[in-house]
Amino acid sequence: MRISARNTLKAKVKKIIPGSVNSEVILEISEGIEVTAIITKDAVQSLNLTEGADAYAVVKSTDVMVAVD
Repeated sequence: MRISARNTLKAKVKKIIPGSVNSEVILEISEGIEVTAIITKDAVQSLNLTEGADAYAVVKSTDVMVAVD
């Protein structure tokens, strides 16, 4: 796989929560560290995503915000 995004994190699909149009995909980067993505149901099917499968979290953003209490 070649991709222009600089932030690519190898993960396992922990859980897929289907919705009427989109699905919530929870990716586990390492134990206790998760990233959640909202993607279309069609994308879940075309990527053949299943719980336990290997995947990548690809983060592409022009802004990163930082907040504190």
